[in-house]
Amino acid sequence: MATKNADDVLRTHRQELRRGTVVVASLAALRTPGYGYALLEELAGHGIEVEANTLYPLLRRLEEQDLLSSEWNTDESRPRKVYRTSTAGEQVLATLLADLDDIRASLTSITRDQNGAS
Repeated sequence: MATKNADDVLRTHRQELRRGTVVVASLAALRTPGYGYALLEELAGHGIEVEANTLYPLLRRLEEQDLLSSEWNTDESRPRKVYRTSTAGEQVLATLLADLDDIRASLTSITRDQNGAS
């Protein structure tokens, strides 16, 4: 496999892996109310890079699914939407975090078994 093609394949798989983690990270971060732009910065600060054109549709989808609530802050000259994880979002977050723990444990078990078999 050519290096460029291998890089593209790896990039695609990493993107798929991160796609689901952005949902979990957003629900976790928005336990404290925040704006979309502030969320982009917070996620980046924790090593989760996401494009604005990916995050804003995600926020709208999570809101439509009642996992986020929002309200408009009109205290400043430019109104901004403030998001917060809803009660349903907290429940989904707890389940997803438990699932991630289970997946991590399974992967650790598989890699340990593979390393021990060598």
